[in-house]
Amino acid sequence: MHFVDAKGILTTSGGGCGMNIYRGCTHGCIYCDSRSKCYQFTHPFEDIEVKQNAPQLLEAALKSKRKKCMIGTGSMSDPYMHCEMELGLTRRCLEIIRDYEFGLAIQTKSDRILRDIDLLEEINRKAKCVVQITLTTFDDELCSILEPNVCNTKRRIEILKEMQRRGIPTIVWLTPILPFINDTRENVGQILDACVDAGVKGIIDFGMGLTLREGDREYYYEALDRHFPGLKKKYIESYGNSYELPSPNSKELMALLRKVCRKNDMLYKPDDCFNYMRELPEKYEQMSLF
Repeated sequence: MHFVDAKGILTTSGGGCGMNIYRGCTHGCIYCDSRSKCYQFTHPFEDIEVKQNAPQLLEAALKSKRKKCMIGTGSMSDPYMHCEMELGLTRRCLEIIRDYEFGLAIQTKSDRILRDIDLLEEINRKAKCVVQITLTTFDDELCSILEPNVCNTKRRIEILKEMQRRGIPTIVWLTPILPFINDTRENVGQILDACVDAGVKGIIDFGMGLTLREGDREYYYEALDRHFPGLKKKYIESYGNSYELPSPNSKELMALLRKVCRKNDMLYKPDDCFNYMRELPEKYEQMSLF
């Protein structure tokens, strides 16, 4: 872990703003796209870069904004990595978002988010809060291989249910689905059933598969050699050096996703999910003016 003073904290996109307090990750997920060389890390991925002035930058940015919007975080680095429990920068930024009555769309794989559920409730009451949880693998043993340093899927489902109890909407990222590993009807079906039970608002998936780029590919193949001997060869024979690696079962699994979501009134088109997360109801802006 090392500390930097960042020049800025918010990026603007599609009517909302994005924020990453940390760079790098300690979850150890074998498929992590953020390891890709295109993101130009100049330090080891597990040596977390901490933007120590993130709260000050965020407060200055929100003070100057004339129109309230949703603030997204967690797309590149999980805001609830191990170091957050010591540093508390995510919590401080949530307090600022609450105080200035902006909305929040926060993404994580960690049950550490429950530490801040009081703030999430307040943000949802004053504006809007959407909690996004990644679910890839229902089987706990397999989950511990694919996502070794973070809580398992069963625990993440408990998070979804707790958010449901408190009226906080949730979105599930059902991705990546790894060819020849977790791309089974049983696995996806069990996750979808859990989403229905937890009352999630929508499910994001880009076609039931995996993407690999330079940096990410090497890390993933090393993990395959450790945990699934011989599977790397099957990947190379099936996909070569492709960026997109669709599951052979993609068509069947996507049909299942659409069927379950339509039956239970859940969003399933990525654009619909993203639009929902970017939308800050106008009434909140009007209320804040008076």
